[in-house]
Amino acid sequence: MALASVTSSTAVLVLLVACGASTSAVPQPLSALPATATTAMLAGPLCTGEACRCRDDGEPGDGGAGTAPDGAKRFEIRIGPSQHAQWVTLDGQVLYKGPERPSECFYVDLGPGEHTLRLRASNESGVQAVVRVAEYGEATGSWYSTFDFVCGDGGVCDRDGLEAQRERYAAVKDGKHDPCGSTLVKGLTWSSGRLAEGEVPADVQADLILAVYKFVPHEAHGMATCLD
Repeated sequence: MALASVTSSTAVLVLLVACGASTSAVPQPLSALPATATTAMLAGPLCTGEACRCRDDGEPGDGGAGTAPDGAKRFEIRIGPSQHAQWVTLDGQVLYKGPERPSECFYVDLGPGEHTLRLRASNESGVQAVVRVAEYGEATGSWYSTFDFVCGDGGVCDRDGLEAQRERYAAVKDGKHDPCGSTLVKGLTWSSGRLAEGEVPADVQADLILAVYKFVPHEAHGMATCLD
């Protein structure tokens, strides 16, 4: 795991490369902000058009999100809570949460293989960046914590928050953030761009690959036997 910083006249970039990925000391430029709209193929009974309702966390099983067709797995992309605009781009499809709503949930079906995901957040006076990815296991009726990025929980993202993320990810073995699930996180990097007032980033970008495996999880989320 490597953390590097580069200062220029226009930006301060922080790059993190997760365990298991190749190490690079060259920061990647921030991408342009996508359009302020969701343009994705959403799945399940909670989704209509370009929006979805969040599943009921208190309900057993899928919480109303439904299940994927054969050969695919259903994923929840939960953006927020955050008071700022955020985008998640998944395999080129854009999921957008505007500043007028604290959180948005989206449901998508992914087949086995590698899927690219990018989180992008931006706000002139400092940004709150939160995204959580969960995989549903139909056989166990359990949601798996595939990946989460939280910087600025209750405030705005700062260097301490980014360092806390680095330390947390350093403890993840082989990119499997939920050892009971069937998805690994590969090639995780992030950058924080120009500094806003108070020396906090006005932009945050995280890039990763979701490596979805074909096997069906057979242990529920949180089971100690998954660590064996």
